[in-house]
Amino acid sequence: MAITVLIADDQAMVRQGFGALLAAQPDISVVGDAQDGKIAVAEAKRLRPDVVLMDVRMPEMNGLDAARLILAAGFEPPVRVLMLTTFDIDDYVYEALSIGASGFLLKDAPAEELVRAVRVVADGQALLAPTVTRRLIADVTRRRSAARAKPAPALTSLTPREREVLELIAKGMSNTEIAESLFVAEQTVKTHVSKVFSKLNLRDRAQAVVLAYESGLVTPG
Repeated sequence: MAITVLIADDQAMVRQGFGALLAAQPDISVVGDAQDGKIAVAEAKRLRPDVVLMDVRMPEMNGLDAARLILAAGFEPPVRVLMLTTFDIDDYVYEALSIGASGFLLKDAPAEELVRAVRVVADGQALLAPTVTRRLIADVTRRRSAARAKPAPALTSLTPREREVLELIAKGMSNTEIAESLFVAEQTVKTHVSKVFSKLNLRDRAQAVVLAYESGLVTPG
């Protein structure tokens, strides 16, 4: 079945451009669009798309507040949110990932990167533009220096192997790369990832990255 997408952006040209690009893909269907956050929330509830491409800055309701409402609704199957931004200097990155957004992508990313992002997020994985990832880590580091992080109590529920898998997720490795690093089958890695998410009540890899750095399990560098 085609991946269904809702595009939320206050600029008509952006909605039309992204819509045409994604609609040209054989496995993606653009089911709607929205010019502000309030409409995005209403359309997400009505259409239940697989992925919402959500602009950060919009009138009526910003993308972060709209994403929070959509993700808090607990739709099944889940509606995943991929945040879009013109600049990689927004202050919303950390909070967006914390509430469950599946990632951030810059609007000036190449066309093939946007298409890949939709597919990755629809598959339940997280995606972060490299510059955003670096900023996220820097931001978490500043927060930890301001208030010394304590390991999350839930981490004690993980087995040594599950902690190792979480560390590798936080370092940006895919399941295939983790399998190669640990010399195990990819299906084994998927099982470990599923258990980590379940035990730590994580929605996806983006939240796993946040938790790993917040708790001090992984440190920059």
